[in-house]
Amino acid sequence: MQEDSLLPILQPILAKALFNRGSSPHLGLKMRRDDMTTLQYVTAQAEHCRHITLIDPASQSPEVAAQRVMVAVECGTSMIFVGGSTDTPDEVVHATCKAIQEVLELRVFAASQDPEGDEEAWKIPVVLFPGGAHALSPAADAITFMMLMNSTSRRFLVGEQVRGAPYLHKFSVEALPTGYVVCAPGGKVGQVGQAELIQAEDVELVNAYARCGQMFGFKLLYLEAGSGADTQVAPALIESAKQVEGLTLLVGGGIRTGPQAKIAAQAGADWIVTGTLTEDAADLAELRSRLSEVIDALKSL
Repeated sequence: MQEDSLLPILQPILAKALFNRGSSPHLGLKMRRDDMTTLQYVTAQAEHCRHITLIDPASQSPEVAAQRVMVAVECGTSMIFVGGSTDTPDEVVHATCKAIQEVLELRVFAASQDPEGDEEAWKIPVVLFPGGAHALSPAADAITFMMLMNSTSRRFLVGEQVRGAPYLHKFSVEALPTGYVVCAPGGKVGQVGQAELIQAEDVELVNAYARCGQMFGFKLLYLEAGSGADTQVAPALIESAKQVEGLTLLVGGGIRTGPQAKIAAQAGADWIVTGTLTEDAADLAELRSRLSEVIDALKSL
């Protein structure tokens, strides 16, 4: 069966599959796991480096995003990030989160009706990865509540966070305290975020950023080379950041193949983030092939 034919077939059972989120005034969706918070899920020890699929709402419709997420989860992705672009309005982000949450709920329900179905594989969090306080949604399970640590702009150090915090509190979106460090080449995020890029040889500096994040109380540290980067984060930088205890390490940017994913994982990444890989796939079949290569490489370690 083709992936794009699943939504209309599963749609009639949506009402049975949705979970209630108390009195929240939005769609009523929540993370499908009731045994842990999203932060506990993200920071939990795993057998191997796990994979995150980044969905940019500005680059695809909510329907296409949902189809791509289905393929990603079938390939073994363990979390969905929604965000990336700096100018995507709330309503577009929210529509994308809703579409993804709906399809995940549907697949959980479908798996529960199949003796050979794996419900747990579909119980993954949908997490906001915002470009600012304008790109939020109450339908998300959590948000990477980030400080762009090597920015020279107050806006990205604390300004956008101050704007977004009351909204997140109102809708009970779980915050994942995250230090965000942009490494060379940096791409658009480095330019827009006015970041002093971490170079491949800056191993002591990135360790200092990681130590600073630990002292601030961050639980996650995200080393980013920039969306669509020609080169990935240098392994030496990952190794240096990994020396700081108590931080779950995310690495993204410039990772498109299994060997590239392995390099980051072997250097110490706990999570690998890919986004451009998903957007560049010509169709769902190519997406499945590309994601399988990356995720299978991580599982082989």
